Amino acid sequence: MNATQDVENVALFGTLAADWWDPDGQSKLLHRINPTRLGFIRQAAIDHFRLDPRARRALTGLSALDIGCGAGLVAEPLARMGATVSGIDAGDDVIAAARAHAEAQGLAITYRAGDVLAFAEANPGTFDLVTCLEVVEHVTDVQAFVDAIARLLKPGGLLVFSTPNRTPASWAVLIAGAEKITRLIPEGGHSWRQFLTPDELTQKLATAGLRADRLEGLSWGPAKGFHLSADLSVNYIGTAVKP
Repeated sequence: MNATQDVENVALFGTLAADWWDPDGQSKLLHRINPTRLGFIRQAAIDHFRLDPRARRALTGLSALDIGCGAGLVAEPLARMGATVSGIDAGDDVIAAARAHAEAQGLAITYRAGDVLAFAEANPGTFDLVTCLEVVEHVTDVQAFVDAIARLLKPGGLLVFSTPNRTPASWAVLIAGAEKITRLIPEGGHSWRQFLTPDELTQKLATAGLRADRLEGLSWGPAKGFHLSADLSVNYIGTAVKP
């Protein structure tokens, strides 16, 4: 079976494992964008599964998988929202960091190191909710990767994804700005040519049998910080449903 992981990317992000949870460390951009992403995930799950928005643990009863989980910045909040959470990442180092941090927090999260294709073969139709945030732009075979996500979802399941768009604006902001100038992202962590436009990703989702039904921009401004908007030109977040 082919793998979707980019070996060089996995090695690079493995070097970040030790300070992944440091809000001022090398993963600080993820910390800054995370509240906006988590708010979107929570509301999307509540809307799709018709859950109680007033409940503190609103995702109770849902099985969730975070793909490309890193050291757990999304998996842990999902567990605190009540979901039964698993996380998978190609990097052994970041999974070790995720397990250690979850244990220290008293959170029961199942973490696995490995490629998503093999995991999907072994666990078809297992999850109500799959999250895949800032991951698809790093894989070597996007269609195979998306096919695996579709296989992992239960019928009626929900995918929440986010990824950079491939535009001049995203190159200026993420490659030139965030990587080369401000160093908010490790240099070499992204290849602009691997970014997907919303139309490209929507088509790959459709080929996998998933229906994209919501897209919003992940934007930044000095007054609002990171926020949802109609501007998809740099980064976007969305949902897709398995019929």
